Amino acid sequence: MVGGGKSDSAPTAVKIFSAGSAGCMADLVTFPLDTAKVRLQVQGESKALTKGEKPKYRGVFGTIIPIVRNEGPKNLYNGLLAGLHRQMCFSSIRIGLYDTMKQLYANGSENPGLGTRLLAGSTTGAMAVAFAQPTDVVKVRFQAQIHRPEHGSVKRYSSTTNAYKTIARDEGLRGLWKGCLLNITRNAIVNCSELVTYDIIKEQILKSKLMTDSMPCHFTAAFAAGFCTTIVASPVDVVKTRFMNSIPGQYSGAVKCALTMLLQEGPSAFYKGFMPSFLRLGSWNIVMFVSYEQIQRAVMRFQRSWEHWIRTV
Repeated sequence: MVGGGKSDSAPTAVKIFSAGSAGCMADLVTFPLDTAKVRLQVQGESKALTKGEKPKYRGVFGTIIPIVRNEGPKNLYNGLLAGLHRQMCFSSIRIGLYDTMKQLYANGSENPGLGTRLLAGSTTGAMAVAFAQPTDVVKVRFQAQIHRPEHGSVKRYSSTTNAYKTIARDEGLRGLWKGCLLNITRNAIVNCSELVTYDIIKEQILKSKLMTDSMPCHFTAAFAAGFCTTIVASPVDVVKTRFMNSIPGQYSGAVKCALTMLLQEGPSAFYKGFMPSFLRLGSWNIVMFVSYEQIQRAVMRFQRSWEHWIRTV
């Protein structure tokens, strides 16, 4: 990625492959935290808690432990397949095309400004949603489905394929793109916060020669990117999760969903699941960016070795 590192010379195809692979690796590591975040975000959406009634989930471990105890460890990975589908589409585009889009907007300048970086992040984030929205809807539905006993069924879908088919049949193709505009907004914010923060911090670390373009530098920049992203994106992320998980007719739109949350649960509802969001985004960013940089370099080394071998044969 950015910052003058050796991996900047990687072709766009290598960046797309590396970003998708790194996104999948990050999801495998952090998926239980994402499930905890979704459960906390949807908690209380059906009805306000009555006076004296305790919420089912409290905090990160207060969510993960009850899921393991009552539903089994496997349910922490509900929707993992859809999540991997999502990363292969989503990360490949929003991260893999970021440098290319940035250079396009900068007209080849070696020092693009903040506005150019934000524009590139917004563009690739929106493009990624257009392709990956159905996978995001299915992932959220799977992660939240055990939380829906009030609708007479513990499991809404028997498999990932069944979820795609059922949503398309019952809600139409629009159901698979439910919350698309909201998700574009959310992911434009996330992409800008995540990629631009990582971009700038890595660049400054290298310019000031605090670290070399190596794993400690990538770790530091990724951790900062995860923290900034969580603060900025949590309110939109909670509304997105609630709206995508809702049954048909529950909310007339994303704005109605947000107003209902505000009136029934107060402003703090927009930061439900903040700690698992931060733990998940922080750890996700670390695994993803470190993996992304290393995969790029490994692919480039393999390509150079292969080309050398071809020339010498």
